[in-house]
Amino acid sequence: MHFHNEQLAKEYLSRISYFRLKYFWIDMLDKDSGNFKEDTYFEDVIDRYELDKSFRRIMFDAIETLEVGIRTRIISTFSLSTGTGLWYLDNRLFENKHYHKEFVLKLKYEFGRSTDPYARDFIRESKIWDELSFEGDNPDAWMIIETASFGTLSKMYKNLKAQSSLQSAIAKEFGLNSSKELSSWLESISVLRNMIAHHSRLWYKVFAKKPVNIKGYHEKWLNQDMTDNQRKRTFGVVSCVLYLVNSLDPKNNIKEQIIKIFSLHPKVPIYMLGFTDGWRENPIWK
Repeated sequence: MHFHNEQLAKEYLSRISYFRLKYFWIDMLDKDSGNFKEDTYFEDVIDRYELDKSFRRIMFDAIETLEVGIRTRIISTFSLSTGTGLWYLDNRLFENKHYHKEFVLKLKYEFGRSTDPYARDFIRESKIWDELSFEGDNPDAWMIIETASFGTLSKMYKNLKAQSSLQSAIAKEFGLNSSKELSSWLESISVLRNMIAHHSRLWYKVFAKKPVNIKGYHEKWLNQDMTDNQRKRTFGVVSCVLYLVNSLDPKNNIKEQIIKIFSLHPKVPIYMLGFTDGWRENPIWK
């Protein structure tokens, strides 16, 4: 590996571990010898690292918008339809009763750990607060779901009665044909969110939870189905986030921010993130 500026390299390596950086240069190694290829420069590795860091920041903000939106849609749809704020306790709305119990207890656990004043006040003023059962005082959905994690919301949505009218209604509000599509996307986005929250790299990452291709909507989505490589790379789940946020806030600038950071790092091979040739020709990225 070569260095344009050795002092700069020392400064980076003093705050970013060698182990953390090594996956950013994986394709810069000779497959036979395992040594760096002749034209490898440390500054090119840092270029990739900085793009990845900027990308994660953009996606964190985007997922925040989506997380608030999905909470709002779930709360309003179910509360208005059932006529009660305690609908989440009704296992008849859910497919698997065991998973439903786990969901409610997780909701109460997260609510109990919240530092938000409304959560602390509710627990303090309750005659009986029991995190380990359905008994006692339970907050209305519009209160308790506000403290739910994205992962909890994703699992809850997946366990709703299969293709129920309410589950399907939420999917349609996000511009999707079915609840299976939205459920798949939320699972993938939950993984992305956790990665970003723990400062994990997006670069050359393979996602075990691959978002499904959707039927139709090519005028707002992609010209054709995502390839398996696009689905398992960052491109797939990021495109899903963008599509869902577009349904909540059509005037968002997420796409423009992503395109800008790519332009600021023109030497970075973004195909390693799944952004392969022609990606800008897709309607969602135009």
